[in-house]
Amino acid sequence: MAISKQYLKSRPVCKVTFTVPAEGAENVWVVGDFNEWNKKSAALKKLKNGNFKGTFEVPKDESYEFRYIIDGNYINEAEADDFRWNDYAGTENAVLSV
Repeated sequence: MAISKQYLKSRPVCKVTFTVPAEGAENVWVVGDFNEWNKKSAALKKLKNGNFKGTFEVPKDESYEFRYIIDGNYINEAEADDFRWNDYAGTENAVLSV
């Protein structure tokens, strides 16, 4: 899994690209604070190489909790900027800092 960040000079946002290797998966979403944990706006596109990829613009100078949903299973980003405990889910969420 990988995250790349591109800061825009013209606007106070960061373009964040999520890449998830999930060759056998049917669907992958990235949900978090930046999209109100809503799958409807969070689908990643499946690429021919089996990865799923998507880019989202998020306000910069913030941190956001997030997780991937791979065919219904919640997964953390191993290369996240940090991890934060979530009492509601009883597990850690990945943290994205931009």
